[in-house]
Amino acid sequence: MFDSRFPNIADLVARGGWFELGENEDIPAMIRAYDHGGTIYEGKSSYPTLEAALQDLEENLVKWLEETG
Repeated sequence: MFDSRFPNIADLVARGGWFELGENEDIPAMIRAYDHGGTIYEGKSSYPTLEAALQDLEENLVKWLEETG
């Protein structure tokens, strides 16, 4: 079900990338995505819901996925 709702996030993870949720002392973004080359995306400092944070990441991974093929 997650894969069908968030296909870009699922693709990120299938390619060996990962994402993090929650507060971090060093990074003000609530949601972040990485691959072995470094940071792909850092979202906003807060979201009204977890769903909103995941949707933001989903939408912003499109450019990275297009660039990496």
